[in-house]
Amino acid sequence: MLTHVLGTLHAVQVPIPYPMRTVTVLIDTARPVTLIDTALDTPEAQAAIEDALTALGLHWTDIERVIITHHHPDHYGLAGLIEERSGATIHMLDTDIARGARYWEKWQEWLPGHLRHFTDHGLPDTDLSTLEEESRRSRARVHPAARLTPLREGDTLPLAGLDWTVLWLPGHADGHLGLWHAPSSTLIAGDAILPRISPNVGLYGYSRPDPLGDYLRTLDTIARLDPRTTVVGHYGPTMEGAAERARQLTAHHHERLDTLEAAVRAQPRNAYDLSYVLFTRDLDASGRRFALAETLAHAEYLRLHGRLTRTWVGPQDRGHWVYGP
Repeated sequence: MLTHVLGTLHAVQVPIPYPMRTVTVLIDTARPVTLIDTALDTPEAQAAIEDALTALGLHWTDIERVIITHHHPDHYGLAGLIEERSGATIHMLDTDIARGARYWEKWQEWLPGHLRHFTDHGLPDTDLSTLEEESRRSRARVHPAARLTPLREGDTLPLAGLDWTVLWLPGHADGHLGLWHAPSSTLIAGDAILPRISPNVGLYGYSRPDPLGDYLRTLDTIARLDPRTTVVGHYGPTMEGAAERARQLTAHHHERLDTLEAAVRAQPRNAYDLSYVLFTRDLDASGRRFALAETLAHAEYLRLHGRLTRTWVGPQDRGHWVYGP
């Protein structure tokens, strides 16, 4: 179902096989005909987008430009296919091209380091095969673009007949992009803020060193902008009250930081074990991997701000990092 957002800009909720169930894809019918985000490369996603294009009197070949908010598979997955079908230019923030897009290009080469990153922080060897299978499944749903055109923070670009400012909103992804139209107080936020869940903020093998610090600054940016309407990647397509939601998420993360610091001071341990402090419910292997990545982001924030230490324990090739006071 299409939802009108602003002017010639419309949103469609595209199905994805994740707990969020759908991802927001935006379609602007004004020239250049533009998609913002693309969903996964699955038959279900292709069908949903094709139906939305048809309802707007468009076809795949009419798409002239694609803007990617961030490189995660549910936002970038169909970019290469659209590029092949229409010749559209694919745009991404320069920071995300340098890190996130390269992950998909160098995936096979980077996979051992990606796995080692988690085992260095306590992931049991028994979970490695599941993590690798999950990584391969994600890669199969991403059709990377052959060419990426960089956008830069502060750039101005036309969308829906209006001029929008490119924002850098890191944390959930290193190179997360946002678009801001001040006169209408509209923010296209991707996954930088969500109405029902806290966006995952994880530390990965290819991440910037302090994703949680980045994210807290992003939340401050959103609070200061105080958008009237925010287009979100999931549970949308739009939400109101983003500034208040940003303040809630800031308080949430500071509470998590205090909880983690107290747990480490009571008993030093690795990030995998600490993930059971922050995420106490039963999780499948995929959920526990996200929990470990987010716990790592919080632990490293505390370490970088002088509130915790980190020590290597065990042999160089079989040990792990332990956080302590």
